Amino acid sequence: ASSKVTNFPEFMVVGMVDGVQIDHYDSNIQKVVPEQVWMNKADAEYWERETGIAFDSQQVFKDDVNIL
Repeated sequence: ASSKVTNFPEFMVVGMVDGVQIDHYDSNIQKVVPEQVWMNKADAEYWERETGIAFDSQQVFKDDVNIL
């Protein structure tokens, strides 16, 4: 997460498998994007579900920061 950093998302999530980035989410585009060609085989439901999970994580993180 970041705060007031120019040209950088406020919140990011990166999916990794065996040390290789497979996808990412950032608060600027608000969707999960595949980083590996083989990840393009996943159907639209998978990407919608993953985006929802990442968005929910972003909201929880923001709430936690406000509490702190």
